[in-house]
Parts: sequence; structure tokens; C-alpha cells
Amino acid sequence: MAARVLADQAQRSAAAPTAPACQVNAIDWRAAEASDFRRDWDAMALIAAEPNPFFESWYLLPALRAHDTKGEGRLLCAWQGSRLVGLVPLARIPRYYGKPLPHWASWIHGNCFLGAPLIARGFECSFWSAVLDWADSHAGSALFLHLPQMPLAGPSHNALAVVCAEQSRALGLVHCEERAMLCAGSAPDDYLEAAMTTKKRKELRRQFARLAELGELRIDQRRDSMELERWTEQFLELEHSGWKGSAGTALASHHATAGLFREALAGAASRGQLERLALWLDDQPVAMLATFLSPPGAFSYKTAFDERFARFSPGVLLQRANLAILTDPTIAWTDSCAAADHPMIDHIWRERRVIGRFSVAIGGALRRNLFKALLRLELGRNPAGATS
Repeated sequence: MAARVLADQAQRSAAAPTAPACQVNAIDWRAAEASDFRRDWDAMALIAAEPNPFFESWYLLPALRAHDTKGEGRLLCAWQGSRLVGLVPLARIPRYYGKPLPHWASWIHGNCFLGAPLIARGFECSFWSAVLDWADSHAGSALFLHLPQMPLAGPSHNALAVVCAEQSRALGLVHCEERAMLCAGSAPDDYLEAAMTTKKRKELRRQFARLAELGELRIDQRRDSMELERWTEQFLELEHSGWKGSAGTALASHHATAGLFREALAGAASRGQLERLALWLDDQPVAMLATFLSPPGAFSYKTAFDERFARFSPGVLLQRANLAILTDPTIAWTDSCAAADHPMIDHIWRERRVIGRFSVAIGGALRRNLFKALLRLELGRNPAGATS
């Protein structure tokens, strides 16, 4: 599938429109806290060719503060004149999946679920041309440019493939996987009927009824900031009470991730980009879900449920209620942000989104030839990858 996608991009390259030229510079992300730059950043995000809330200012800056305490990351910014038309966080990484192979890479972290740059519509090709020119001239010890968590066949990937083909620049898809996605087009009940057997839907109704026997059971959906602080703390407590807390992987297990979660939800809510969904039993949350809204897409950021009620499948009951997002005319699809082959969401959401990791040649001829040799070696060990 990956090879077919890349071949399709090559076929479309001849028909790609000429994009306006732009210039790229790298800035210290700490300087990006200035209100005037953030204003430009926020305005550009609203017209991005491909939405990515994880690279919007309200999420990326708190993430950098939490995880890049030494300030090693940079924001690679593309400009047309004084207008900001593209942005991607970048860092120089000394090792590549355990190997001493220095490279430039998009800066991501454990709670960043998409690596697509923010690019204003119409500037996709000029953005990548300028970024690759910058990487060529600032290669230093870096052997290549690595782009993790990139959606395949989206505007950013399409443009990257076009530019690399035009420049005869090696581009390797070194890994890809599918994760659950929800696409609009059906009413919630119709979607559930197509996704689940009659027996399973009957079982969910039975579980909901049995859970309701224990107290007042209600579903609450909000897109405002009312009692957000309390909701946030309840989520952190709920997630930490389960297996993630025992394993030390819950958000509340670490000050940095708990702080990021608090800031991210507050930032998203202040811009009308947060949906909170919760299943309540009396005054206690049984299951909770935080979703980021970046039309035409949405992103299921974090979910948690009370494991004491596992026999009632509260997470599945909440996802049944979450199908109401199909009725939102501004949302065409929702990315689950879940791991591939997720045991719960894969059985409810029928569509799939393909996410890949790309490596790109940079620098002069010698460096590019070395990269091609490294790429052949990596793909020899990973037949699922593909190159162009």
C-alpha cells in the first residue's frame, strides 16, 4: 500500500501548481512566546492545508516548555514577505533508533500524535522547497532529515513527494502503520449498526442499563470552559487510578505531562477547540474523553475509564456516545490518535488513517550517497517501507 501511495504522488507531480516562493529561518522557540508572533502563528493555523493541533501554539509551546528544558528545539518558520506561511518544530538528534546516526528531525514527544507541519494552503510545495534548501545549507553533522508521524496521501506528504521528485532527492518511507479513523457520512445509529453486530449492540444496551441501576447515569458533552479545571483534575485522577498509574505512564505520574495536559486543555478551550465528553455515575466520572477540534478534522487526544466498572465496558459506552460527532457539519473526520490494532477503538471505527515515518536526503552529493546506502540497509530490514 505504501509503495502505491508514493507512486500515485509521482504521477501527480507533473500537474502540481507552481507555489509562491518563501524563505525559511529557524528561531529559538522561547522567542515565539511573544504575542505578535503567536498571533501570526494562530492565524496561519486557521488556514493550514492539513490540520495539526499538536503543532499549534497553544499545544506546542507548553509541550516544549515541559520536554525541552534546555531549549534545544527550534521552530523552522517559512515566510512570504512578512507573512508566516509554514512552521515545523525541529531538533538535531544524535542517534537514530539506537544507532549513532546524527540527523535533523521534526520535534515530537510521547503525547504528540501527528507530525505534519502547519502549512498555509497554497504554499505546500514552496514550504518543502525552502525547508529542504535550509536543511542542505545547515546539515552540519546531520546525515538526513527525519519526519515522524506523517499522514500519508495528505497535502503535506503529497507536496513533499512532488518536491523530492522534481529535485531527484531520495525520499524513503521507512515505516508506516494504520490507526482507526472515523469519517462523516452516516448517522450515528447507522454507523454503529454497520460497525457492530446486533448481538454486540444489544450487549451494550444491557451494560448501560445494568450500570444505570447503580445510580444516576448521564452523558455530558461540553465545548466550553465551564468547570474546566475541576474536569481536568478529575481526568488526571481517573487515569492515574488505573493500570497506567501503576505502570507510571499516566499523565499524573509526571509533573511535566500533567502540566502539559492542564495547559493544553485550557488553551484548546480558550479557542473553542476542545470537546469534553464524560459518562457520569451520580457525581463521579466513569469514563472521560478529551478531543481537539481542528476543522475539518478532530483528534481524540486522551481517554480514561474507571477500571472498577470494567465489566460494563464504560469506555465503549462512551465511544458509542462519541459517535454524535458525526452530526457536526464542521468535522469531516476524527483521528483516533490510537496505536495500530487498538483492541477497543478498532472494533468501532471502521476507517483507517495511514501514518508513516519518512527520511529525506540532504546536503551535498557525498552525504546523499551515504544516506541512500543507509536507507537501503534500513529498508532491507523493514520490507514494509517503500522509497521514491
